[in-house]
Amino acid sequence: MKIEALDNEVGLLNEISAGSETAFSTLFHWYRDKVYAIAFRLTKSNFMAEEVVQDIFLKLWVKREELAEIAAFEDYLFIITRNQVFSALKKIARQQQLVLDLKAELPSFENSTYERIDGKELEEILHQAVELLPAQQKQIYLMSKEQELKRDEIAKVLRISSETVKTHLARALRHIRAYSKLRLDVTISLLLLFLIKI
Repeated sequence: MKIEALDNEVGLLNEISAGSETAFSTLFHWYRDKVYAIAFRLTKSNFMAEEVVQDIFLKLWVKREELAEIAAFEDYLFIITRNQVFSALKKIARQQQLVLDLKAELPSFENSTYERIDGKELEEILHQAVELLPAQQKQIYLMSKEQELKRDEIAKVLRISSETVKTHLARALRHIRAYSKLRLDVTISLLLLFLIKI
């Protein structure tokens, strides 16, 4: 897909590199629909395409100081959009793998008990665990896992140290594992109780 270039794009990128939010807003409004169209063509999903748009422009703003060095912004934008789509698809695959891993960690019970705990329920448990995180831990976790930002990038956006980001991520993961294990244990116990009554 050919993207029509923006007038005085070089100047605009220089302004963004210098921190101009107005210039960035111009860039965003010019390219938003074009990035969405590329993402939708690759994913066939409105939701995923919207997420890709948000993630792309967040990354552009985080790395704004580098924009002045980009010679062919159109090509650059297409490449990072394509890469972001592939990252989003890999993230979905990883989430599905996480659900499978959690199932594998469950104690061995009757097949009927195991089959009652489906992927949707496990995903809901993971979602609840994330929602219960303290605000900053939750923000950092989502920036890391969903937006796939590196520790240094998160630190820069939030104006905190990389070590603080690392600490919050470690605590968030411990909480998610502990909460998920507790909820799964309760779910299994309730299912066993239900099966005994049958």
